[in-house]
Amino acid sequence: MHPPGFRSFLLLASSLLFAGLSAVPQSFSPSLRSWPGAACRLSRAESERRCRAPGQPPGAALCHGRGRCDCGVCICHVTEPGMFFGPLCECHEWVCETYDGSTCAGTCHCGRCKCDNSDGSGLVYGKFCECDDRECIDDETEEICGGHGKCYCGNCYCKAGWHGDKCEFQCDITPWESKRRCTSPDGKICSNRGTCVCGECTCHDVDPTGDWGDIHGDTCECDERDCRAVYDRYSDDFCSGHGQCNCGRCDCKAGWYGKKCEHPQSCALSAEESIRKCQGSSDLPCSGRGKCECGKCTCYPPGDRRVYGKTCECDDRRCEDLDGVVCGGHGTCSCGRCVCERGWFGKLCQHPRKCNMTEEQSKNLCESADGILCSGKGSCHCGKCICSAEEWYISGEFCDCDDRDCDKHDGLICTGNGICSCGNCECWDGWNGNACEIWLGSEYP
Repeated sequence: MHPPGFRSFLLLASSLLFAGLSAVPQSFSPSLRSWPGAACRLSRAESERRCRAPGQPPGAALCHGRGRCDCGVCICHVTEPGMFFGPLCECHEWVCETYDGSTCAGTCHCGRCKCDNSDGSGLVYGKFCECDDRECIDDETEEICGGHGKCYCGNCYCKAGWHGDKCEFQCDITPWESKRRCTSPDGKICSNRGTCVCGECTCHDVDPTGDWGDIHGDTCECDERDCRAVYDRYSDDFCSGHGQCNCGRCDCKAGWYGKKCEHPQSCALSAEESIRKCQGSSDLPCSGRGKCECGKCTCYPPGDRRVYGKTCECDDRRCEDLDGVVCGGHGTCSCGRCVCERGWFGKLCQHPRKCNMTEEQSKNLCESADGILCSGKGSCHCGKCICSAEEWYISGEFCDCDDRDCDKHDGLICTGNGICSCGNCECWDGWNGNACEIWLGSEYP
C-alpha cells in the first residue's frame, strides 16, 4: 500500500506527462502505438491526414505516393542509393547542387536551397542563396544603397548623381552635366559599353588580362573587337591579320580590302560574291564559326575537328553536355545533332523511353516551386521536364530559363563557343568572356 500523498504525486505526474505529449508537434509522433505491434491510437482518417501533404483533400496520395502510411508516419520507399525522401516522402534529391565549390549558401532541403531569412527581410535569395542584399546596406544610414540606388545580388546600382560601393558619394556636377560629358557622338551614354560616374566613362573592357582595353575612348566609342572577323585577341588576328585597327576601324595593308581586310584584291570574286559563297544557307559567313577568304571558309578554332563543313555548318561540340559527354553516352553525333540509340531520345539523348515511375510520381518531380508542371512550358516524362520544341529558347530543369538572356557575339548565342545555361554562357575549354568570345588557350587544339 502506498500512502495517499504518493498517489497524489502519481496523478500530478501523469497529468504533466499528458500535457507534455499533447504539446508535441504533430510531425513528431514516435509512440502512437503503446508497444510494437499494438493497435494504432489514431483513427484511420487522422492517420491518413497526417500522411498527406498540407492542403491535400481526403483521398489524395499518401506520403506523396512514395511510401506507405503507418499510424500517421510515412515509411518511404528508398530504392536508390543516396535518395532521401523526408517526413512526408516529399524530397527526391537529398544533395543540393554546388555553387562556388560548396553546397548552397543556405540550408539544403529536398535538393533545393532554403535561404536564411529568419528576420523576414527576404534579402538573401537566388537558386543557391548566393545573393545577399544585406551587403548593400549603408553602415551609417542603415538604408539599402544609402537610399540613392537599387541593389541587385549584393551590388548597388546608383541613381544619377551618386556613386560609390553603397551610393554614398554625391557628384560635384549636376546629373545633366554628367550625362552630357558621357554622351558619345552617336548619342548613347558611354556608347552603351560603359558606366558613367560623375561625367567620366568607365568602359566595360572584356579583356581579362588587364592589358590596354579592347573598349576605350572618352565615351567608350572605340571597340577594337569590331576589327576581327573572329574575336580572338590571342591569335593576333587583328583585321584578319591584314591591317591595323584604329578605334574599331581597319586600315588595310596593300593587296587587301573589306570592312575587316578579309578580302584579297587578287581574288577573282568581289567581296559580296565571296561572302555569299561563304554563307551558304546560313545568315552569317562561315556560319559564324570561321573566316571567309575569297569564297572559302577556314573554320575556328583551326585544328578542332569538331567544327567542319564547307561553310563550317557542322559543330559537333553541340552534341556535348557540360561534362563533355557526347549524346549522353546513348547516341552518336552527326553534324551537330545527336542520333540516339534505341530506347533513348532528346536533344542529347538524355531521356529513356521506358519509365519505372507512376504518372503521379513523375509529375511530383516535374513541379516547380510554384507547383506548376514544368513552368507551363513543357511536358513531363519520367520525372524530367521536356521543354517545348516550338520555343527553342526555353530550357532549364523545370523549363524556367530563357536562353535569349545569354550574351551574343557576331549574332551567335555564346559565340557558338559554349552552352547557354539558364541565361549564362558556360564556355568550352579555352574560351572566356560573357559571350565566350575570347580565346585564352596558349594555342589552338
